[in-house]
Amino acid sequence: MALPEAARDILSELPEHRRTSFELRLEQWWPDLHDAVTALYDDPDEVAAGLTSLAASAFAERAEDLHLLDERRLLEPDWFQRPDMFGYACYVDRYAATLKGLGERLDHLTDLGVTYLHLMPLLKPRPGDNDGGYAVMDFGVVRPDLGTTEDLRDLATTLRSRGISPVVDLVLNHVAREHEWAEKARAGDARYRDYFHIYPSRDTPDAYERTLPEVFPDFAPGSFTLDPELNEWVWTTFNEWQWDLNWSNPSVLLEFAEIVMNLANLGIEVLRLDAIAFLWKRIGTNCQNQPEVHAITQALRTACRLAAPATLFKAEAIVGPRDLMPYLGIGRHTGRVSDIAYHNSLMVQIWSMLASGSTDLARHALAALPPTPPSGTWVTYVRCHDDIGWAIDDDDAASRGLTGVGHRHFLADWYSGEFDGSWSEGVVFQHNKDTGDRRISGTAAALSGLGPSRKDPERGFARIFLAHAIVSAWGGIPVVWSGDEIGSPGDPDWASEPGHAEDNRWIHRPRVTDDDRAKRFERGSDAQRVFDGIAHIARVRKGLPMLHSEAPVRVLTDSDDGLLVLQRRHPSGTFVGVFNVTADTRPLARAVLFELGLTDPREVLSGHELVDRDGTLWVPPYAAWWAI
Repeated sequence: MALPEAARDILSELPEHRRTSFELRLEQWWPDLHDAVTALYDDPDEVAAGLTSLAASAFAERAEDLHLLDERRLLEPDWFQRPDMFGYACYVDRYAATLKGLGERLDHLTDLGVTYLHLMPLLKPRPGDNDGGYAVMDFGVVRPDLGTTEDLRDLATTLRSRGISPVVDLVLNHVAREHEWAEKARAGDARYRDYFHIYPSRDTPDAYERTLPEVFPDFAPGSFTLDPELNEWVWTTFNEWQWDLNWSNPSVLLEFAEIVMNLANLGIEVLRLDAIAFLWKRIGTNCQNQPEVHAITQALRTACRLAAPATLFKAEAIVGPRDLMPYLGIGRHTGRVSDIAYHNSLMVQIWSMLASGSTDLARHALAALPPTPPSGTWVTYVRCHDDIGWAIDDDDAASRGLTGVGHRHFLADWYSGEFDGSWSEGVVFQHNKDTGDRRISGTAAALSGLGPSRKDPERGFARIFLAHAIVSAWGGIPVVWSGDEIGSPGDPDWASEPGHAEDNRWIHRPRVTDDDRAKRFERGSDAQRVFDGIAHIARVRKGLPMLHSEAPVRVLTDSDDGLLVLQRRHPSGTFVGVFNVTADTRPLARAVLFELGLTDPREVLSGHELVDRDGTLWVPPYAAWWAI
């Protein structure tokens, strides 16, 4: 592929070794770039050339230390798959008020073992209600109360010096109604009207809505809004002030390619692609997980690799297990789309096992997932900023003698504390009266028995440790949600903050203050016990090469119903995880460990001595064993 003239002019001022680097990357990745845009647009040559020129500009502007980071990452392409990766996610203002303040409070994170820091939406949102920052008004400006774009660059540099990779959200599906593009569309600019889905009557929206689910049925019913200025219908999947973008317009792709590379040039190492499943609209479908979504991701990722190969993509695709794997790349997109994806199914199955005391459904569902592509990995997590939607597949449930609806309702009852004997203090979020589905808000502590009423504190500690031990053993990057590392029961005043009263997810987004962080040094406190337990998991994990993401996960499907047993095989050795999800002691035949490849097993997480009685190991309640 010859360099487009515009790109050649941009690169002409660079030293020869820089020009050579870019040209080698283009030679390597041009087929991926052209293939992606060919699947999307009628003029692929022009679009690919435009993306190449944008990449050349970003490459020319990239700082020297980031060029060096690119070289390191190209030499270590598995850097994010290694067992020393351990994550944390937080809102900047709820952790440290400002970007500068966060940079001054990193000891808490490094002591926890953090090497991957996800900073929740920090680009300038619309004023007032903004979906927690996901209604972006300007992709080129940081929220003024957090600091400046230069503060973000400085923080990224500081994090890199501490061995922490910064992660930032990029909302792809929509922009705020107040975004410049939307304002120009409302002013009648034909170019920008075509950035959105705007319809003069209800005919087309009605045709789409026959098959569209509602995301927020309580406070944002439907998927279209009659805009008062346009007097036309605008596609608004999430809220009336979040306008869905028209990705069938190549100008939108080019706009976002530039945004991606600008963030990469600030030193952002991972971009979380928010609401990615919703990008492509096709009538007669639910307008999620359409094949063009993966072509869009491939085009953006390839363009970014030309300029900044150190920057990875993480797909925020909270979808069913059968739709999840394409976000890490299968078929023609293998190794060409997102590098990381959320393992939502694992989170749901962990809470399902703890509530039911049974691993049968989880073993069946998790064992059926295909292995991740060699170049990709998961983010695994016990909790995140969002509610928990009970994504239990109906077919999986039926195969275990359950009904999907019945089990989902049981989990909602259990974790809202409505089920007799429940130790959980979660709260219902978005009760869909038509289906009966209820999602749940609450911190890990509140859901585990360590909530405000402390319904079951000692076992609550055990459940928190067990859940984090599972996600840390599974494979990928385990990420701890802010506050969960100190056992926060939640924010009792969540509804008092402006814009929060109608969204109880803020209950599990507590502020973590200096006083809160200091409590982890108080011996015997909840904060100390939870923090030290999770930090211990991270330390042990770091020293186990068999927890590299390339080691496939095998789930034993015939273990005791109270046990989840995992095997990870790696050239360095074999790892077996044994997890008791019940309050009772459960049996495990020692021969199972031998059959899985451990002839003289050692338990390394707690140092528990594996002593059998007549060939049987007895696993204590809520125990987490890591055997090698």
